[in-house]
Amino acid sequence: MSKVSKRPAIVMPTTAEDKAITAAAKADPDAQPLTPKQLQAMVPMKAVRGRPKSENKKLLVSVRYSPEVVAYFKSTGEGWQSRMDGVLQQYVARHSRRA
Repeated sequence: MSKVSKRPAIVMPTTAEDKAITAAAKADPDAQPLTPKQLQAMVPMKAVRGRPKSENKKLLVSVRYSPEVVAYFKSTGEGWQSRMDGVLQQYVARHSRRA
């Protein structure tokens, strides 16, 4: 059984078609081709994807909390995990001074 490609075949324009496309683009003031300087300034999508790198990196861990604790923090709305982290940071700060 042969694999059927779901993508349509890409048909490249001929040299004459490419010249016609370029001429049409240059004639349209709202669709000017990018200058070499503009092309140089472009950043690949891979470089800007995702969340920015943080200087204060957090660790991914798996923890079990009582349902009441999770329900309370979730009821405080979006950002509940950060608030939970803040409460734990305050606890650590208070208790590490005594040591």
